Amino acid sequence: MIPELGHFALILAFFVTLVQGVLPLLGAQRNRAEWVAVARPATAAAFLLVAFSFACLTWVFYTNDFTVQYAAAHSNTQMPTMYRVSAVWGGHEGSLLLWVLMLTGWAMTVALFSRQLPEVMVARVLAVLGLVAVGLLAFVLLTSNPFDRMLPGAEEGRSLNPLLQDPGLVYHPPLLYMGYVGMSVVFAFAIAALLAGQLDAAWARWSRPWTTVAWVFLTLGIALGSWWAYYELGWGGWWFWDPVENASFMPWLVATALIHSLAVTEKRGSFKNWTVLLAIAAFSLSLLGTFLVRSGVLTSVHAFATDPRRGIFILMLLAIVVGGSLFLFALRAPKVSLGGRFELVSRETFLLINNVLLVVACGAVLLGTLYPLIVDAFGLGKISVGPPYFNAVFVPIMLPLLVLVAIGPVARWKQADLKTILFKLWPAAVAAVIAGVALPMLAGAWHAYVAIALALVGWMVAALVLQTIERMKAGTPTASWWGMQLAHFGLAAFVVGVAMVGTYQEERDVRMEPGDTVSVGGYNFKFNGVHLADGPNYRASVGSFDLVKDGKLERILHPEKRDYQSSSMPMTEAAIDASLTRDVYVSLGEPLTPDRENGAWAVRVYFKPFVDWIWGGCFLMALGGLIAAGDRRYRLRVKASAPVTAGALA
Repeated sequence: MIPELGHFALILAFFVTLVQGVLPLLGAQRNRAEWVAVARPATAAAFLLVAFSFACLTWVFYTNDFTVQYAAAHSNTQMPTMYRVSAVWGGHEGSLLLWVLMLTGWAMTVALFSRQLPEVMVARVLAVLGLVAVGLLAFVLLTSNPFDRMLPGAEEGRSLNPLLQDPGLVYHPPLLYMGYVGMSVVFAFAIAALLAGQLDAAWARWSRPWTTVAWVFLTLGIALGSWWAYYELGWGGWWFWDPVENASFMPWLVATALIHSLAVTEKRGSFKNWTVLLAIAAFSLSLLGTFLVRSGVLTSVHAFATDPRRGIFILMLLAIVVGGSLFLFALRAPKVSLGGRFELVSRETFLLINNVLLVVACGAVLLGTLYPLIVDAFGLGKISVGPPYFNAVFVPIMLPLLVLVAIGPVARWKQADLKTILFKLWPAAVAAVIAGVALPMLAGAWHAYVAIALALVGWMVAALVLQTIERMKAGTPTASWWGMQLAHFGLAAFVVGVAMVGTYQEERDVRMEPGDTVSVGGYNFKFNGVHLADGPNYRASVGSFDLVKDGKLERILHPEKRDYQSSSMPMTEAAIDASLTRDVYVSLGEPLTPDRENGAWAVRVYFKPFVDWIWGGCFLMALGGLIAAGDRRYRLRVKASAPVTAGALA
């Protein structure tokens, strides 16, 4: 009965979102205030229906109802409760329902927290979100129904992929989806502004906090996904340029450009066309990521589905979204004013260069991600585009952007003086030279790559300090200014982590028997042996390693090799000793003798300096975005907030 109720709620939600998407748009067009007023209650009803459906699916998993095909394929009775519940979004159907839940949740949030905005504008935004929800609900109901029955039901489920039976499944997909789906709000504000012909500073101010919050979620989702892969896969890497990783990274790059573009549109009324196109591109790339994950066109540890029919449906939805929005933009663009003029040397110019670099970087990643798929589709063979391409193309594009991080905030709007900028930043240039020359030597060996990276970090951090001193003298900075500074500081910390771990990490793959010792990064790893232990639904070979530094025992590490009852593929659980300046990492490979407990094992050990600065920098960027989104001016009530009537609409 519960599955049927969940399915029926989705059907009702489809029709409610259809009303939410169509009636308010017609009301705004025909000056019908009562139709406009439908937007908020319809949004609330859609959210409640989808939330009820999601709760029904969660109950199916919690109660081990294996008459539901999706539950039987992704859960079993031996899994811990935490993983049974998170398995709801561990497969294609449930993760898509989570997507729809978050989409309706974002729409509900807009309805609740946009009461200070003009009613017609909010109605258009909610209508666009409703139309997007119509497309996704149709996708769920026609091709991906999570409530399909199988009769008779299975006695036991097949269990969740062992790779996903980790706390990372609890937090990574929801955060990433919140960022993905949050881009739909940005898209909806842009389309609503195009429909109204109101691409002005007020529109940019209304859009900016929603863009920033979505960017925060996307940043956290990507960072936590990277950390999950780092400790779970046993490879010791933090980013692999996997196509699905790239699919989440591309919207992040475009959203970062959009945040900066919105700042110019709000402050100076410029970059309106840039801003609209970036908003369309951010959401379109989110849909492209959905297509890559769910179409079966690629093989990845992140991929959900291999049914081409689903891919065709998403491709059609992507074509409608991109084609329709670009057509609307083409109709409205000639009427959009260019905004305030600015000189070659100005803050606007530096932010424009910033946007160009981010978009070009996104294009480089897009090319490397799709090119193998295009070649394969035309029957020209199979090729692989890996880290060598991405590192060779992406990194040089990013270097000038790091230089601009210091220059942009000190330049004046409209027209700046180059001599004044150089005078303000000469101490930062000195700091950059010192950092680039001295710090790599302190790290142990001078490398050009590290020297350039640390010089740029010295340049950015010194400039941030100088800007903060100057701004504090002028008065109390706003929350958005503090958020910007913190995010830029997080970027500097991220660069430190990438440069240091990429250059100075040490790795050894060795054969070890109990009593053997291996040295990496000044640490000694003594292998004490392996003992067997039983988990809830697996049997583990648990290693024991003494971590010794300068003759002193620092810690005993316990990496595991797990054999799950539902899978023939063993899983690696690395043991990591983390600190502010380094990670020491050990993982078990395969047993090299029949005797697991007293025999030899393949062992991989790593010394990774400053690797945690990568994720720490991401969290600082996200925290900066959160602070900026909370700026008081985004909560100010507009003057034209009187109740909507037909006369007001006219």
